[in-house]
Amino acid sequence: MTKLILIVEDEENERKMLKLALKKVGYDVEEAKNGQEAITLLSTETAGRFDLVLLDMMIGDITGRDVLGHIKKMLPNLPVIVLTGYSSIDNAVDVIREGAVDFLSKPVALDRLKISIDNAFRINKLSGEISRLNRKWAGQLEFSDLIGASEAMSKAINLAKKGANSNIPILLEGESGVGKEVFARAIQGESDRKGKAFVVVNCGAIPHNLVESILFGHEKGAFTGATEKHKGKFLEADGGTLFLDEIGELPMDLQAKLLRVLQEGEVDSVGGRETVKVDVRLIFATNRRLQDMVKAGEFREDLFYRLNIFPIHLPPLRERKGDIEYFAPHFIENFSVSEGCTPKRISPDAMAFLKNYHWPGNVRQLENALFRALILSEGDCIEKEDFPQIQIRYGQKKNSETQKTDQAINQNILSGLDENGDVRPLRDMERDMISFALNKYNGSMTEVSRKLGIGRSTLYRKATEFGLNETNSEQ
Repeated sequence: MTKLILIVEDEENERKMLKLALKKVGYDVEEAKNGQEAITLLSTETAGRFDLVLLDMMIGDITGRDVLGHIKKMLPNLPVIVLTGYSSIDNAVDVIREGAVDFLSKPVALDRLKISIDNAFRINKLSGEISRLNRKWAGQLEFSDLIGASEAMSKAINLAKKGANSNIPILLEGESGVGKEVFARAIQGESDRKGKAFVVVNCGAIPHNLVESILFGHEKGAFTGATEKHKGKFLEADGGTLFLDEIGELPMDLQAKLLRVLQEGEVDSVGGRETVKVDVRLIFATNRRLQDMVKAGEFREDLFYRLNIFPIHLPPLRERKGDIEYFAPHFIENFSVSEGCTPKRISPDAMAFLKNYHWPGNVRQLENALFRALILSEGDCIEKEDFPQIQIRYGQKKNSETQKTDQAINQNILSGLDENGDVRPLRDMERDMISFALNKYNGSMTEVSRKLGIGRSTLYRKATEFGLNETNSEQ
């Protein structure tokens, strides 16, 4: 997104020069010729659209210091660079103490101005990310901290806001990598449990024989190896929020015990003789269709109805591709800071390439791809060619080294591992195979269903479920 800079300067020629210089390097610009105009612009409901202010100190009765004071009070995160013809160390120290990020003497050297603006954005981004991370780990993350502005995500957020302040269990549904844990943290941050404990349990990552002990605790001597008492995750989260990720992986024999906790608000530790009351807000997450698991006898029907009171679907990245324009610069900036390298921009071709890809691994895959691209890129701009793994996978790299693209695609689809070396979910492999078959047989549903060995009705249902385009499909 193009940055918008407000120039506050009473000298017309100076304003025009600054505006021309800033537009030349890619910024949008608005102007205010005195302090009153500046305060008016910075007092409206749309004042948040500004990304930076260039502020002259001597602009009439309402001085630059007055405007700076207003900004720090009303828009404390808006960076301000002060311009003045009366340069001195004392003036510089004063305006920095009052909240400006830099101090430049007039006439301004344009290369120095550009460096100052770049540094201001970098510092502001870093401080904002640090603040966001502090809120995350303090249990105070809010929906405004989430990245993106798509309609699909806005619907999920609006629904979550309605349920956040109640104690109703919330079920987050969505594919792997869509950001269910971050969304759950935002729910807590918007609730009356803000700042309280937020405990995360991945039910699919715990050995079967340890699930009960980890969730509900155990007494000393309850089983071999239980050398001391363990209170369990429910008691750790007492007064706060417990996030049970991949709830569909919870063993059947423990689903009944979880149901009792939901109904009675009590937990029984392994080897314990008394039940313990707990006050816990429960948020569940799954990348599987629990309804199908109930039909298959893999998930308790009574527990499903207790979990499914307030379901929220988090859309996959392919349904909110406009948000990639927000994610990409965010991830690139964060990686640049963590790696200690100069931030890079992403070319229009590369951005279009990313938005054209369907991202089976969702936001997590996008984040990993951008990290690799930042390391691979050699210039000051990330190009399409810096995403070789994505290009190979979807046959978009067209040079002498990739004449066997179809074979490479086929091998990747059949691979049980993703590009990070992790086991791929069966659902993702199924989606990729159907997508590949639709492309190979030009959308002929009859041919695809015959080759894959599934009925046409099943193929149509799965193609719709996966959001695949059946172009040229037979009626």
